[in-house]
Amino acid sequence: MAVSIRFRRGGRRNRPFFRIVVADSRSPRDGKFIETLGYYDPLPDPEIVKVKEDRMVYWLAQGAIPTKNLKSILRRQGLWAKLVKMAEEEKLKAKSKAQQTEQKTAEPQAEAEVATEQGGNDDRPEDVH
Repeated sequence: MAVSIRFRRGGRRNRPFFRIVVADSRSPRDGKFIETLGYYDPLPDPEIVKVKEDRMVYWLAQGAIPTKNLKSILRRQGLWAKLVKMAEEEKLKAKSKAQQTEQKTAEPQAEAEVATEQGGNDDRPEDVH
């Protein structure tokens, strides 16, 4: 499932208000979504952007792709570089944690293989003459 981070339009006619949501890329603009990450109000003079940074970082680390317009607005607010840096750190943490658990599971398997090699074929029944 391809996941994107995008706007969901609200408000009334000539008074737009956008929620920043995580949604399946195949769903319609104002359709079903997974999670709300914040909002964007373009009408006040300094436009208002509020984002749950921790959740945005989580979804970026999971591979969610932001739309061009969202990325542009986050850059103007100075948030994009910070979010990308935090997402990269999150990916590295997850990768190192996965490697540690892989090493822990590999050690008992290696010990079991060594034990079977040293023991020979003890499972075979002996010939009785």
